[in-house]
Amino acid sequence: MNKTKVMISGEQQKVTQKAVRWPCAVCGRGVGNNSIQCTSCKKWVHRKCTGIKGSMYKVIKSFICRGCMNQVTGTVRTSVDTGGDANLELVDKICYLGDMLSADAAVETRIRIGWNKFRQLVPLLTNKDISLTVRGRLYSSCVQSSMLHGGETWP
Repeated sequence: MNKTKVMISGEQQKVTQKAVRWPCAVCGRGVGNNSIQCTSCKKWVHRKCTGIKGSMYKVIKSFICRGCMNQVTGTVRTSVDTGGDANLELVDKICYLGDMLSADAAVETRIRIGWNKFRQLVPLLTNKDISLTVRGRLYSSCVQSSMLHGGETWP
């Protein structure tokens, strides 16, 4: 039984956004006036998501979005080959030191921890008898550091 697992952030992430009438084929947010329709999948794409420089009118009849250009074979990757005789299992979440880690929940967890730390320190941070410099240092050392802990591993 192989216990070694790997979690690749940014791959197979489920983006939870509110439903929009015309979602962008690349980023999923709603499109507006400055957009172009893919000739392959018939989905709309923001100008900034297209990568088109200059006039969009020149490529309007032949535009193909990044999603259609980079068609994945449809197979889901379940493992990563390391080159040796070891094979790593690809997972969405992983338990590390008793904490369940996932690519999308890491940032939300750190934000929640930062707000909790801020609420604990509100009496000190709003105290007018303490100088603004000391309150700023208190905020930086306690609130910001708790929010940014482990940020180098975020997607």
